Amino acid sequence: MIKGINRQIIEINDTGNTYYEKAWLVVRPEFDSAQKELLEREAAQLIKAIQAPSSFQRKNIKLRQWVKFLVAAAVGALVCFMIVSGV
Repeated sequence: MIKGINRQIIEINDTGNTYYEKAWLVVRPEFDSAQKELLEREAAQLIKAIQAPSSFQRKNIKLRQWVKFLVAAAVGALVCFMIVSGV
């Protein structure tokens, strides 16, 4: 339970992120008097920075790259084997 706290909060309904529907940012008390446009612009930049792939997605991307590499190496080895054996 929170009592007696008055804070300015910026609510972002459209984050553009597939995982997050909504974001709430609490403005520090020393910046309460800042212009609304400035705060909204900074909030939008912060949300865009969150758009970087998560570690889970990066691991999947690396896994796909390794699978492609291994498949290409196997196909190359098969072609070389067929050429050398005269098939």
